[in-house]
Amino acid sequence: MTLTMEGVLALAPDEASAKAARGLTSPAKWPLLGADDAAVWGECQGSGSKPYQTQVDLSGPAFRCSCPSRKFPCKHGLALLMLRAQDASRFAAAEPPAWVAEWIASRGERAQKKEERDQKAVERATERAAQIADGVDPAQAASALADPDNALKRESQRWRRIEEASAELQRWLGDQIGRGLGALDDAAIRGWRTMAARMVDAQAPGLGQRIAAAADGWRVGADWPERTLSRLGLLQLACEGLARRETLPEPVQADLRTVCGWPLDQAEVLAAGERVADRWAVLGVIVEEREGRLNERRVWLHGERSGRRAWLLDHAHGGRGFEGMWLPGIAADLTLAFYPGNAPLRALIADASPPPEPEGSVNTVRLAGSESWQDEWQRVAERVAAHPFAMLHPVVLANATPVAADAGPHLTADHRAVPLLVGDADWWSLMAVAGGHPLAVMGEWDGRALRPLTAWQSGTKGPVWSRSAA
Repeated sequence: MTLTMEGVLALAPDEASAKAARGLTSPAKWPLLGADDAAVWGECQGSGSKPYQTQVDLSGPAFRCSCPSRKFPCKHGLALLMLRAQDASRFAAAEPPAWVAEWIASRGERAQKKEERDQKAVERATERAAQIADGVDPAQAASALADPDNALKRESQRWRRIEEASAELQRWLGDQIGRGLGALDDAAIRGWRTMAARMVDAQAPGLGQRIAAAADGWRVGADWPERTLSRLGLLQLACEGLARRETLPEPVQADLRTVCGWPLDQAEVLAAGERVADRWAVLGVIVEEREGRLNERRVWLHGERSGRRAWLLDHAHGGRGFEGMWLPGIAADLTLAFYPGNAPLRALIADASPPPEPEGSVNTVRLAGSESWQDEWQRVAERVAAHPFAMLHPVVLANATPVAADAGPHLTADHRAVPLLVGDADWWSLMAVAGGHPLAVMGEWDGRALRPLTAWQSGTKGPVWSRSAA
């Protein structure tokens, strides 16, 4: 595993942890530093009499520390990797102490058991997919596999609950439109939240989240009626699709399942998902905090040969860090398995290759500057037509100049302008990097504005600007 300071900082759960870790990179604070091919470890002198025992499994990386911090990785784990990235010679090559060896061994045992479970799940999913492809009824296929958990029956029951709730939601939507948005008040919005909870109870949390988002947008901004009608319209479209779900093509059924917030088992994706082998370059990475101390990481990829776009989605709970370093501007040869859908973007890594290493830099001219704005927006339009429920679209806008307009930050090119969703600090740093000159800017388009994640300049390797982690 190749370590860089940028890669280590990308693992920090927040900016405060990264700053605290930098303050612990003095070798004097570490009376013990050691490493072998599998791990690095050290003892960091804290405020107590006994130093903290810190260790990192380099295969993840995965962290463990005896400190009481609830963040993961903690500042000691980050500092240990920073020291390793700065000067590996400080780490004595030695047999790991017992507290390291036992942890590494236990991780290996758990990984082996998980691999065995996953392999069995993939085999079952592969066999079921093959039988269905041969014309065997899904119920008969599941019966032939003697599913001990009776998964097909539970799946049928869940679809029935969702479809019943969808019919109720469709009647409710008609009532709201009949009353008009002008009649909304606090009591009515409480009713919207009740309906959102009803969808969650019916095992369709995705529909509930969309209703709650519409309620949260009430009277927020001058264009809130337009945004609310758009959200209600998509809910109506989902209800109509669910009412005739069984007559729709399988990719559209998969999209409806996603809209309902019903995740597909990863084993099924790995077994039956479309596979694309390519050299995948990291366009951008963003980490956002959700409810309940849940962090979400989105990694946007671009296939250099196929021209495909993809995104990898990870979640970490309770301040835990993410495994694997995905840095914008690096690339690796990987095989991705795509989730089913009418315009698939989300994918899983199908092979056993690790995340790309920092030395695998991308030629940014080839990566980001080849398509015109018209080509990019055509790509977005085609995806919206195929999957109208998609909420985010990866966009790379070439020859884009950041401009501070009266209406807020924008990108401009060829007498066109795109509004940006960006914080003040990131905006001014982007303006400073551009210096009034055009860049290739990659970001997430949500239908109303572009959230910039990276900016690229002709003739350089790697982005010249990245969105801050704060």
